[in-house]
Amino acid sequence: QVQLVESGGRLVQAGGSLRLSCAANGRTFTTIAMAWFRQAPGKEREFVAATRWSGSTTDYTSYADFVKGRFTISRDNAKNTVYLQMTSLKPEDTANYYCATGPQFISRRPGAYDYWGQGTQVTVSS
Repeated sequence: QVQLVESGGRLVQAGGSLRLSCAANGRTFTTIAMAWFRQAPGKEREFVAATRWSGSTTDYTSYADFVKGRFTISRDNAKNTVYLQMTSLKPEDTANYYCATGPQFISRRPGAYDYWGQGTQVTVSS
């Protein structure tokens, strides 16, 4: 069983930055994918970014087009934590951000992930 706990969401002005954290408990996750999704009111949950440790020094990462160049996903395996550094935030980035894990390989489908956190709210004011 895996428990994921997100933190770091808050109200921020447009153009600002935030770093979200997701701490995983109960299972090592060095060989599976970790992802961030987000869901705004009235919208479907959408893929944001994901990372997978390959077992060597190379991390595989994937980003949604709308966050490329602005968001960076990273992980600290020693702390069982994955981060989402968000810069140049826009009002349309406002959403509840969820951490997820489960599949061996990166997927952009929410259904591919077995474990989810409770979410952390990010609100970007204009």
